[in-house]
Amino acid sequence: MRVLSRGRNSMSAVAYVTLETALGCFTVQLQGDRAPLTSANFLAYVDSGRYDNSSFFRIVNPSIQGSNGADGISVIVGGTRPLAASNLPKIALESTLHTGLQHRHGTLSLGREDEADSGEGEFFVCIGDHPQLDHGGSRHEDGLGFAAFGQVCAGMEVVEAIWGSAGLQEYLSAESEVRILRAYRVAGGV
Repeated sequence: MRVLSRGRNSMSAVAYVTLETALGCFTVQLQGDRAPLTSANFLAYVDSGRYDNSSFFRIVNPSIQGSNGADGISVIVGGTRPLAASNLPKIALESTLHTGLQHRHGTLSLGREDEADSGEGEFFVCIGDHPQLDHGGSRHEDGLGFAAFGQVCAGMEVVEAIWGSAGLQEYLSAESEVRILRAYRVAGGV
C-alpha cells in the first residue's frame, strides 16, 4: 500500500469548494493552513472530476437506526468509495491532535478504514458536534480519530436535507443515493 505523506507546508491558503447535489448546493471552506495534506487530497479529487457524478451513499442517523449505531454519530458520507480503482493513493492521517480542528456541526472530514493512514476520496460532514471522532475519541479502537479539514460555510440546510433523507438503512440503495452532480472550486467562498 502506497501512502502519501507530504510536508506540512504543501498547502497554505484557504480554499472553497461547492458541491452541487440533487437536493441543492453547499459550499465548504477548506483549512489548508491547518490540514494541508488532507485539503490537497480533497482538491485533487475535485480538480480531477472524481466527485462529479458520485453520491452521498451512507447516512448515519442514530434516531432512525438505533442509538447503538456508529457510536451515536450523525453524518452524511459521500465521494468515492474505499478502494475504488480510480481513487488516488491513500494519504497519511492528519490527526486533530496536530491540526487543532474538531468535529463540530458542519465539519468536513476524511473517511478512513481501520488503519489510520487509509484516507482516499470518501468524506463526511458532521450533523452536530462529535468529539468521539477527534483524536482520543471512541470511534476507532486506535483512538487516533479522523482528519477534520474543513467546514460548511454556506448551504448547511442542504446538508441537513441530505441527512434527513435517510431511510431505515445506513447504506443507501443505488436509487436512494443523493447524487453529487459536480464539485468545483469557487473564489472567496460564497
